[in-house]
Amino acid sequence: MDTYDGFTTSVVMETLNADLNRRERDVLSPAATFSDSGQRRRPVVDRAAGYRQDFSLDADRILHSRAYTRYIDKTQVFYLIANDHITHRVLHVQLVSKIARTMGRFLRLNEDLIEAIALGHDIGHTPFGHEGETYLSALCQQAGIGTFQHNIQSIQFLDRVERKGRGWNLCLQTLDGILCHDGEIHNRRLTPRSEKNFQTFDAEIAVKKADPDHLLIPMTAEGCVVRMADTIAYIGRDLEDAIRLKVIDRSDIPANIVQILGNTNGTIVYRLVTDVIQNSSAHPYVAFSSEISDALRALKAFNLERIYLNPRIKVHANDIKRLFDMLFEKCL
Repeated sequence: MDTYDGFTTSVVMETLNADLNRRERDVLSPAATFSDSGQRRRPVVDRAAGYRQDFSLDADRILHSRAYTRYIDKTQVFYLIANDHITHRVLHVQLVSKIARTMGRFLRLNEDLIEAIALGHDIGHTPFGHEGETYLSALCQQAGIGTFQHNIQSIQFLDRVERKGRGWNLCLQTLDGILCHDGEIHNRRLTPRSEKNFQTFDAEIAVKKADPDHLLIPMTAEGCVVRMADTIAYIGRDLEDAIRLKVIDRSDIPANIVQILGNTNGTIVYRLVTDVIQNSSAHPYVAFSSEISDALRALKAFNLERIYLNPRIKVHANDIKRLFDMLFEKCL
């Protein structure tokens, strides 16, 4: 065993880990999730070998997973377009991570847990975004497998498929945040449901598989922040992509939305992030103000009608659906 100033390496590392855990208690909010509270399905036998804090380790494991590598070239909304400046899935998760960590820093939450959830939250997505998910889900149902949901698939990859079926043994708090991210659902306020364990987590997955409309709430404030950040990261960015591709004009954004949120991605992100920080600080929940929440809901409706359902962005839909059919039959 190596020594350092008379101490074994393992003792030094364990001491540093304990110091970091103590510092969290001094710095973070009582609403934060402390790193030494991480719960894993399989206990870590040699703590000296795993001296890093639990959620930091989770973020690293996700970043180095094969599933994370497959973010590359998956698009968000627009696909099969010769434009290098359109948002791809790998950029989206980085934006979610940055936005969520910014909010978490001001709310004094655990940024390592936030990063782990953010990096892993879309790992289960198909190519071609929610459109691809719709095609694959229909095929799965026809084959008697049940619905396909990208958040559940994210858990499948990380918990059961990676590392030849062993999974990454991630913490419950990380997996729960990934499962419950549901950024398309509009919530003005999210209050964590902390009373979860792996048994209730697995039960939630079963219920969600049977009923895709079943609402999930994260067990941590960090998971709630990532869920809010998911919306903040895509809502203005999708506007910018649509404007760049001339699907809409900036002047098309309704005046009542512009007045409250602005009409550029930078302004929209700033106002939404600021509002969450102002309305969540020193509270047991993560929330928007009612005014900002109403404006965000209206902007989501505008994007749905003018961008996501716009026939102009679905010109390749039949070809893509046929490719999903062929690949599914081949793999099955």
